[in-house]
Amino acid sequence: MNIAQYLDSTYLKTPEQAGISYEQTLQKDRDLAQEAIDNGIFAVMIRPDYVSEIKKYINERNSDVVVGTVIGFHEGTYSTEEKIAEAEKAIADGADELDFVINYNAYLQGDLDLVKDEFIKCTQLCIKHHKIAKWIIEIAALNDNQIADLTKNISNWAKESFSENDWSKIFIKSSTGFFETKDGKPNGATFEGIKIMIDHAGGLPVKAAGGVRTPEDAEKMISLGVKRIGTSSALALIKNQSLEEGY
Repeated sequence: MNIAQYLDSTYLKTPEQAGISYEQTLQKDRDLAQEAIDNGIFAVMIRPDYVSEIKKYINERNSDVVVGTVIGFHEGTYSTEEKIAEAEKAIADGADELDFVINYNAYLQGDLDLVKDEFIKCTQLCIKHHKIAKWIIEIAALNDNQIADLTKNISNWAKESFSENDWSKIFIKSSTGFFETKDGKPNGATFEGIKIMIDHAGGLPVKAAGGVRTPEDAEKMISLGVKRIGTSSALALIKNQSLEEGY
């Protein structure tokens, strides 16, 4: 199985989180992009501040590696207007795919209208500009029933609001990798959580992000039906190495 074609190779730490400079972070992103170019990895997933430079870097090398970025990251509590503004800039900078953190706190508080509104408006922006929209639901913050319900709601909203031709451009994604769990519980994709998502996505594509630590895990996720896997250790996965740490 060609795992590389499913991978979004990810580096999402800010300079402050990593304790390094902007330029050092940019170099990490350049290295990530070169690694993707050299190894047939589908996409790189980076912070919005670096999209313009990395898109330029990839274009200069005549590569078709996709550039993705995150919006409303990582808490998801940005207003709809803030998410739209951040997405518009990312699109102008050359992003091909935008991974939005859905306002799962609003969902948990019962404000489904807010969540639906941000989903429709932000997805409309992506579809208008021929971009992929991925919606991170943060499954570590939800119980199984909530994972199923939020996934089903997103699927229903997509089908109510967008043409069938656009459904393949609207992903539902498991995790940010930054959610803090208690008692050592996983904060990324689990087989159980992904199975629930796929069962309720109504055919919308699903992305498993975080927690995929071995090539066998990646192949199992793909066999479950995921269309993309987000990982900070893409090279290790395609070189058949297991991971102890990382996203």
